[in-house]
Amino acid sequence: MCGVFGIIGKDCEAGKLTYFGLYALQHRGQESAGIAVLDEKGIIHYHKGMGLVPQVFTENILQGLPGNTAIGHVRYSTTGASQIKNAQPINVRLPDDSTAMLAHNGNLVNTAELRAELEENGVSLQMSSDSEIIAALLTKHYNGDLVRTLTEIAPKLKGAFSLVLLTKNKIIGMRDPHGIRPLCFGRLANNNGYVIASESCALDITGATLEREVHKGEIVTLEIDEVKSFIYDGMKTDALCIFEFVYFARPDSIINGRNVYKVREKFGELLFREHPVDADVVIPVPDSGMPAAIGFAKSSGIPYEAGLIKNRYVGRTFINPSQIMREIGVRLKLNPLPEVLAGRKVVLIDDSIVRGTTSAKLVKLLRDNGAKEIHFRVSCPPSVSPCYYGIDTATKSQLIAANYSVEEIRRKLDADSLGYLSQDAMLEATKLPPKFCLGCFNGCYPADVPQGDELGLIYKD
Repeated sequence: MCGVFGIIGKDCEAGKLTYFGLYALQHRGQESAGIAVLDEKGIIHYHKGMGLVPQVFTENILQGLPGNTAIGHVRYSTTGASQIKNAQPINVRLPDDSTAMLAHNGNLVNTAELRAELEENGVSLQMSSDSEIIAALLTKHYNGDLVRTLTEIAPKLKGAFSLVLLTKNKIIGMRDPHGIRPLCFGRLANNNGYVIASESCALDITGATLEREVHKGEIVTLEIDEVKSFIYDGMKTDALCIFEFVYFARPDSIINGRNVYKVREKFGELLFREHPVDADVVIPVPDSGMPAAIGFAKSSGIPYEAGLIKNRYVGRTFINPSQIMREIGVRLKLNPLPEVLAGRKVVLIDDSIVRGTTSAKLVKLLRDNGAKEIHFRVSCPPSVSPCYYGIDTATKSQLIAANYSVEEIRRKLDADSLGYLSQDAMLEATKLPPKFCLGCFNGCYPADVPQGDELGLIYKD
């Protein structure tokens, strides 16, 4: 997960626009936020802290971040603990006494190996995140040109990374050779600069127009009136994480030319084709289950209603960093409507079942409020393998579908029936070539993954 953002403009308040860009990307990370701004004298000012974007930044803090060029980051931790020392952007001190700032989305799978190599060479590391490893490699191998240095260290970086860097005269964006994590850029109104971000929804809020995705294996440099492109590795296969369409991305974002909402709606249509059911009402698990539920209702003719009301002030339970917080989050997050549920056969639509704890609580919630039957439908295939590229599911023991059959899961959830969207239908719904990372669904990964002990080779506090 994580969200990265950058802006370079003419006579713009880059710090405040970055604040709004991060607000638009808040769904990608809720643990920390940070902004770094370059002022007109070439001095970088930055502020970061734990919490949501509006908790970290006040009007007074933003007033202290003047300048026309900025980057920002919202964090969801996988490698490295949820602590202030791991908040980003990270300060990159270069040998020529210049400074850059780095924001990273993704996860390196060879962090422990790189950490050992750096420490053997006398590099002192203060953080516990893989992002610091990238910053340290930049410092160690710096050759006077950051773009050239990035191309030289790229072969050392195994896994997923979308990077945004702030320098003294430009913003640099970089995407890994498989394009696992998203990154796009757009043009500000009146050709007054550029914006780069994890998702296009963050461009929209600044008034920027989407130009295109950063390609796999590409570095782009953004200046006020110019974008330059450098392909450092164009030979790998495309492997965007399919979970961006399933859950991560905001539904109003455009990824690979496809509107995320329309893809999720198609998931629901195909879900009914594969798992039809006789029922009285279709209800979503809000908010991420809503587009698929609408598609299921359209395809089936079963009425769509809101049977669960979401507390808008509670974050996404899946990306909270501890299981205790996830369970508290479920109780706080959703309140049932007995008037919609009582005595009715309900189709409950969710985007995914990962650990299964939330799903079981939801089924119980519906039964306790009078649902006659509960038919659980999931708009993606069973998650059977860990993700090593930026999602906090590091072992198969955490994945319910890796340990139980669909029928066994149905019984554990206490649902009357359970149906998952097939992998073929999921790919069909994207209307894109089948070039995705599907590792969490089939165990086939596009890039290196740890061997042996799943956690032992990933540095985690």
